[in-house]
Amino acid sequence: MKTLIRCTALGLVALALPVLAQQPSAAERAAMLKATLAASQAVLKQYEWVETTVISLKGEEKSRQLHRCYYGADGGVQKVPLTTPPPVKQKRGLRGKIAEAKQEELTDYMKEAVALVKSYVPPTPVLIESAKQGGRVSLDVLEPGRRARLNFRDYLKPGDSLGVEVDLTSNRLLALTVKTHLDSAKDAVDLQARMGTLADGTSYADAITLNAPAKHLTVKVDHSGYRKTN
Repeated sequence: MKTLIRCTALGLVALALPVLAQQPSAAERAAMLKATLAASQAVLKQYEWVETTVISLKGEEKSRQLHRCYYGADGGVQKVPLTTPPPVKQKRGLRGKIAEAKQEELTDYMKEAVALVKSYVPPTPVLIESAKQGGRVSLDVLEPGRRARLNFRDYLKPGDSLGVEVDLTSNRLLALTVKTHLDSAKDAVDLQARMGTLADGTSYADAITLNAPAKHLTVKVDHSGYRKTN
């Protein structure tokens, strides 16, 4: 009886081995992700959408901008403002100059933070391939057979990391997490992005939040109103 049980157990293990062997490696998953990203970006060129960017400092909203976005003939995203920025109040004297200088510094920082969001979302197939070729990719299974996270080290900057959560059955993007910095490693920034899916299955960045603790700055970017242009 014991011999029969042992043989049965060994037989089940032997049957499981081919299944385990068929699971894609981190590099193979990265290649699949690269293909998915390229396909989604190609389809998104047929759409236009509304981008809402809200910048807050110490929890207080400082800026809200809406843009109509679409891909131009050069392949880049074109933006048409849908809101007019409020007039800037000028203060006189030395205090006014100091306040103006601080405002310019903060404005530059805000612009850098917004630009940083665009550098990571959506992930770039070229940088995905670079990380894959450099062996800087690992895979964490979050839910066996259903969800996993691909981790890319030194994705855009030395010391940064990009995590891409994917649906293992469709390789569809579910969420992004980023640990990076602006000017220096001390100026740490974290980014979270929730991915959405259009009616045709195309993935897009639905809601993005960037936190810059050193400056008490938060940038939120939402994409909505997708519709085909032709």
